[in-house]
Amino acid sequence: MRLGNRSRGDGDNWDFNNLDDSQRPWVDVLERELHPLWDLGRNLLLVWTPGEMSLEVLVIPHYTISEHAIRSGEEASRMEKSALGLHPTSFLEDVIANPKHVTPDGLKYLAKQMECDITKIQLPFQPGRDLPYSAIETVIKRYSIAYIDDRAVALFDIVGFSLLSPLEQVTQLNSLSYSINSAYSKMLDNNIEINFARTTTGDGFYIWNRDRSGHANVNLYHFMHLVLADNAIARNKASGRTTPLLRTCFHIGGHYEFYQSEGLSPTVFSFIVGDVTIELARMIDRALPGQVLVGSFLARMPDRMTGTMTPTNTLQFIERTQDTLSSLKGLVLSGDHIDQIQCYLTGAKRNGEFAVQNFLIADKHGRTRNVYNAKINIYRSGSEPIFLGLQASELKDFKIESTDFD
Repeated sequence: MRLGNRSRGDGDNWDFNNLDDSQRPWVDVLERELHPLWDLGRNLLLVWTPGEMSLEVLVIPHYTISEHAIRSGEEASRMEKSALGLHPTSFLEDVIANPKHVTPDGLKYLAKQMECDITKIQLPFQPGRDLPYSAIETVIKRYSIAYIDDRAVALFDIVGFSLLSPLEQVTQLNSLSYSINSAYSKMLDNNIEINFARTTTGDGFYIWNRDRSGHANVNLYHFMHLVLADNAIARNKASGRTTPLLRTCFHIGGHYEFYQSEGLSPTVFSFIVGDVTIELARMIDRALPGQVLVGSFLARMPDRMTGTMTPTNTLQFIERTQDTLSSLKGLVLSGDHIDQIQCYLTGAKRNGEFAVQNFLIADKHGRTRNVYNAKINIYRSGSEPIFLGLQASELKDFKIESTDFD
């Protein structure tokens, strides 16, 4: 017996522009049925399964998740989880990391585990035939919560934002927002898949890729390059304090994704919170103006030869980004074509060979983490190259606890 019908951590959202005119009314009907169950955000729709002219859903109060985690110790037996096709990690994280669409047996099993009743919704249409399962899944996600265990997130932070006047703050946020939109447009023009999402931090943005393909995290890293490049070009042309000076961090880790209430309904835009955003916030506190930091992580990526998902550390990830840099060749930045891009982690020569340097930094709570200093060099035809990030020689003010070489 398996809970889900698709791959674990599937984060793709259905594009409702693909619906035809006969299907659109059923989305509205489904929304009207789900809204009372959601109860203004008091409840979550944990999972669902289709019937002939109905849906069966598991509706739980949002606080039930944390209560169940405490009560069960966040662990189901390995034998049970293996039978369900789940990974032997946190039981609840596995449930919300998997698709909301489950089998009937999976729904009954979870209802028993969560000690709650199954709610049946009668519908005037047949799920799957009149409205695609993927469209139903996307609607239900807005009333639920998801967990993604290895997604890349970039954090752009405006240096000295709190010291600016309100008008300057708005101007600089708009400038950064334009650089993000411009980079997105350029990647689409080159047929590079990125379905980016963002949420504001007040003085910057978290950016992530909704796409969950094997190359989604690499594409976000390149997306970050183009945002920084557009910002650098704008800064060279700007007068006054209209364009922000940025410090930037990139990390891969787990997070929860949810939809906040807007008025009396959930928003169509998601928010993220979790280990990856916490790590980024602590990294950005130590980053210098103009610096690009990359966290120390272990992420799953497809093997070049077999295509199977394999653990990949930070150094291997940066090495993998070299394979796709050619896809950015020919992109136009400020009227000039990109001839070459180099992205690397800084270090020094040791015993005649180049070694990447890692830094141990501490936050205000004394918690430590390892980070890397990144450099990106963009060479354009007809213009001066764009150098992003700081060189190793510019890190004298970088507050670290210790350093080592990989």
